[in-house]
Amino acid sequence: MNSKYVLLGCLYFVQGMPYGLQSGLLPIYLRSVGLSFTKISLAKMLYLPWVLKMLWAPLVDQYHTKQTWLVLSMSGLVLACLACATMSPETNFLPVALMLLLMNFFASVQDIAVDGVAVRLLGQDEIGYGNTIQVVAYKLGSVLAGGGLLTLMHLLGWGVLFLLLAIIYLLAILYVWSAPVLQLTLGRPSQDGQPRARTFNPWRILQELFHVPGTLWTAGFVLLYKLGEQGATTMFPLFLLDHGFSTQQLGFWNGVIAMVFSITGSSLGGQLMSKQRWPLSLLKALLLLRFCSLNLQTFLVFIYDDGVSLFKGAAILSICVQHFIGGLITTLAFSTMMQCTQRADGSIQATHYSFLATLEVLGKLAFSTFVGSIVDWLGFASSFCCFLFLSFTSVLYVLNMPPGGS
Repeated sequence: MNSKYVLLGCLYFVQGMPYGLQSGLLPIYLRSVGLSFTKISLAKMLYLPWVLKMLWAPLVDQYHTKQTWLVLSMSGLVLACLACATMSPETNFLPVALMLLLMNFFASVQDIAVDGVAVRLLGQDEIGYGNTIQVVAYKLGSVLAGGGLLTLMHLLGWGVLFLLLAIIYLLAILYVWSAPVLQLTLGRPSQDGQPRARTFNPWRILQELFHVPGTLWTAGFVLLYKLGEQGATTMFPLFLLDHGFSTQQLGFWNGVIAMVFSITGSSLGGQLMSKQRWPLSLLKALLLLRFCSLNLQTFLVFIYDDGVSLFKGAAILSICVQHFIGGLITTLAFSTMMQCTQRADGSIQATHYSFLATLEVLGKLAFSTFVGSIVDWLGFASSFCCFLFLSFTSVLYVLNMPPGGS
């Protein structure tokens, strides 16, 4: 396999582990040892570094090499894991939370450096495969930490689990330190052949970011494209839980099988990208297909009958289809972001990509914060109509893209 893809797969895999650890394993573990829902809900604050990573992205762009930042960030992750291994969240909740916050900080620094490496390494004909590896490897790392390690928790315990994570990060450091392909990302000049002056002036940085062709349109797209899907994928399993599905059934179908479909969709997205190269025409078709799929889920919400097995089968099918299409769209969306970033000067590429990735996270997180309140206020049926509307706005946004907008 191409050494570029092996490197990116390794880096995105270990990058996905903190997310899986804190979204899948941590809430269940904390509840199993008797922590209150209040303390568990506070764990969402641990994602704050991902929202703020634009603040340190210029530092990663303008000082030292990406290889140096990768080694430093993963060394920080090793130390944070070792610290967590010496503490128990039952008795040291705040110190453990602080270490997990530091893990997210170091992971966000790693993310900036990895994205910068990917933008430099991948040619136009490699973006599809590269973004497939990005999405799939990240999801696999998340599944390993959030699902695989959770199943071993009762055998290994908290301390041994974090020792294993530290060993994985240490192996990744050794690989990055010795990876010759990383030398390809070093010393590349600016597009105009002139070195850029270092700056941390936020206004000037924003001006440079938006000066890159297509940035404004791409920023709007990444804010919008997941909103309707995010609402549906979050609330439809809860709708089924209220209508006869058990937690075990949902864990299997929505947690395991749906993830398989999502990864399959992400992989196929890369294959399609490699054949067509430009993702926007594919995005238009897939966004329309997702809108049709969401129509099916909305229809099910209106007519669902707990006692009819046909409806249960249709609900499971709709979950799988939605995750498959969502995986396709995610890979193409990240390819669109990377193509836009490759138009930027080399001195700001990591910052530019981090800016777009931060907006992508903000779009999902901001809506996720309110989606439960929307359902409480309007009920499931009306809420899914709102999700349909939001899904259609992303279709209109792409269909009405201005010439040269991306």
